[in-house]
Amino acid sequence: MSGPHGLLVLRAGALTTVQDRGRPGYAHLGVPRSGALDAGAHALANRLVGNPVDAATLETTLDGVALRALAPVTVAVTGAPCAVRASGRPVAWGEPVWLPGGAELEVGRAESGLRSYVAVRGGFGVPAVLGSRATDLLSGLGPPVLAAGTLLPVGPPGRDPARGADGAGAGAGAAGSAGAGAAGSELVLPLRLGPRADWFTAESIAGLWRSGYRVSALSNRIGLRTEAGPPLRRARGGELPSEGMVLGAVQVPPDGLPVVFLADHPVTGGYPVIGVIPEGPPLDAAAQARPGTGVRFVRAGRN
Repeated sequence: MSGPHGLLVLRAGALTTVQDRGRPGYAHLGVPRSGALDAGAHALANRLVGNPVDAATLETTLDGVALRALAPVTVAVTGAPCAVRASGRPVAWGEPVWLPGGAELEVGRAESGLRSYVAVRGGFGVPAVLGSRATDLLSGLGPPVLAAGTLLPVGPPGRDPARGADGAGAGAGAAGSAGAGAAGSELVLPLRLGPRADWFTAESIAGLWRSGYRVSALSNRIGLRTEAGPPLRRARGGELPSEGMVLGAVQVPPDGLPVVFLADHPVTGGYPVIGVIPEGPPLDAAAQARPGTGVRFVRAGRN
């Protein structure tokens, strides 16, 4: 096949980054994990085009992205539901879509949720840093945030694309956890107490299970910030020395409002962690929760 390969960014959107499963295992070097916030939607997009789960995809934020295929490619869009068009023609969301060379792919504004995922057969072949192609907004590792005019190389294709999540059409399942951003929805987060739950009063912890919060507009890839709920009161004064932080840690800063750490979280922190949200669908849902979405914490397992 002659001529240039890859996808050219025509419209970058509010925030579009290259993401994969991140670079775990480097916290001792001060390097965050990063990676796709909605891991389930990222994995499904790759499956639809026949990629391994660790292939790099694009993660868009709210208003999508526009790309031009410089050679024929197969793509799929999952995550937040949105209109998808190829050279102005409506095409399937949550299904493999073949684009001829020169076709323009328009990923529209999220109808619910925040983040859509664009996979291309072969994966986006940007250079890897510490074994990952993920853009890390906290450390600055990985490829830069997409801008118009960026040329994204495409890797060699793998096996044949799937015909949907189960071989017969992904349908609503391609949304993953994007329903957390639907109007009137509530984000329910299972919380395992510890390691610093004893820094908070028994009354505050009891109130945590009864109270509701909202997703703050200050949320980002580093953490989901909450607002409008009762501040958690400390049972002791003073400050902690900085200690290691994990994905899903719920840190409580001096204002008493919980912050849920997401993929670009710092590797250490000095505010007490009241508990941890297990990896999986709950954190995927947190990645899709729009500002103003209700948040409720519930007990996870035995605390």
